[in-house]
Amino acid sequence: MRAFLKKLSIERFSGLYIFALLIIIFSIWMPDLFFSMATLHSVASDKSISAMLALSLVIPLSCGTFDLSVAANINFSTLLVIKLINGKNENGIASGLSLPVAILVTVLVASLIGFVNGFIVVKLKVSSFIATLGTASIIAAMMVVLTGNRQPLPAVSSAWKSISTTQFLGFQSVVFYMLAIALIVWFVLDHTPTGRYLFAIGSNPDASRLSGVRVDAYIWMSLVASGAISGLAGVFYGSLAGPSLTYGGGLLLPAFAAVFLGSTQIAPGRFNVWGTVLSIYLLATGVKGLQLATDVQWLSPLFSGVALIVAVSVALNRQNSLTEKKRRKLVETVVAGG
Repeated sequence: MRAFLKKLSIERFSGLYIFALLIIIFSIWMPDLFFSMATLHSVASDKSISAMLALSLVIPLSCGTFDLSVAANINFSTLLVIKLINGKNENGIASGLSLPVAILVTVLVASLIGFVNGFIVVKLKVSSFIATLGTASIIAAMMVVLTGNRQPLPAVSSAWKSISTTQFLGFQSVVFYMLAIALIVWFVLDHTPTGRYLFAIGSNPDASRLSGVRVDAYIWMSLVASGAISGLAGVFYGSLAGPSLTYGGGLLLPAFAAVFLGSTQIAPGRFNVWGTVLSIYLLATGVKGLQLATDVQWLSPLFSGVALIVAVSVALNRQNSLTEKKRRKLVETVVAGG
C-alpha cells in the first residue's frame, strides 16, 4: 500500500491534482458554462494540434537538442498540403494530388526540413538553438514564396475535412490521432534501446559517445522525427481549421511550456510523453476556465509564459541535483541494457 501511495506522490502527479482542482473550482464557479461535455470535447479537440507539436519537441529535447523550427514547419506543412490538394495547371484547370499522395509528400518535405536541421547541427556543428531558429526564418520565407503572401483557399472536399472532424464518442478524430502519436513516441522513448540512448545522450553526450553510442546519428534522427511529426500535425490542422499564414508562431511557446512542465510530472527530471500531454490540457483547462469567467483573451500567452519560466526553473534545478557520478551510472546502465 505504501509503495502504491508513493507512486501517486505529489512530486510525480502534482499536475494531475492541480488539474482536478481546476475542474472542481470552475465547475462550481460556472456549472452551466464549464461543466459540460461540450467544453470537454472543445478543449480536447482544440489542443490536439498543440499536443502533437509538443510531442514533436519531446524527442529532440530528450537528447538535449532544441528544435525551434517546428512552429514554422507545422505552418508550412498546412499551406503545402492544401496547395497540393488545390493545385491547378497552367490553364487554370484543377490538377491537385489525391489526399494520400498530398499528405505523404507534405510529411516527407517536413521530414526533409528535419534532415536539414540535423545536417546543420551534426555536420556543421552549429548549436541546435541557433540552427533551428535560422531554419524557422528560412521556412517563413518559403511560405511567402509558396503562397505569394496571400491566404490560400481552403480545400473543400468532404473527405479532406473528415480526416480530422469525424466524431467518435463525441470527440473529433484529431484527438485520437494525437493519442496514437503519443503512444508511438512513448513506446519508442520508454521501451526501446533508441529511447534509452536518447536519454543517455541528453544526460551526458560525452560519456555516451565513449560508451559506443552513435551520438550524432541519434541527434540527427531526433530532428528528422521532430520534423515528421510537426508536418503531420500541420496536415491535421489544415483539415481541422483550414489554411493560415500565421498560426504556427503562436503554438511554439505553449508547446515548450508543456514539454518542460511535463518534465516535472510522472517521470520527474526527464522529458516524457504523458507528462507533456497532461501539461497541455492542464494549461488549456486553466485558460479555458478563466476565459469563460472573465472573457479576457490575453490569458493564454500569459499562462504559457509563466508556466514556461516556472517549469524550466524546476526542471533545471532537478537536473542540476544529479551528480556527475549518477549521470555516468545512468549512461552505463542504459548502454548495458541495450
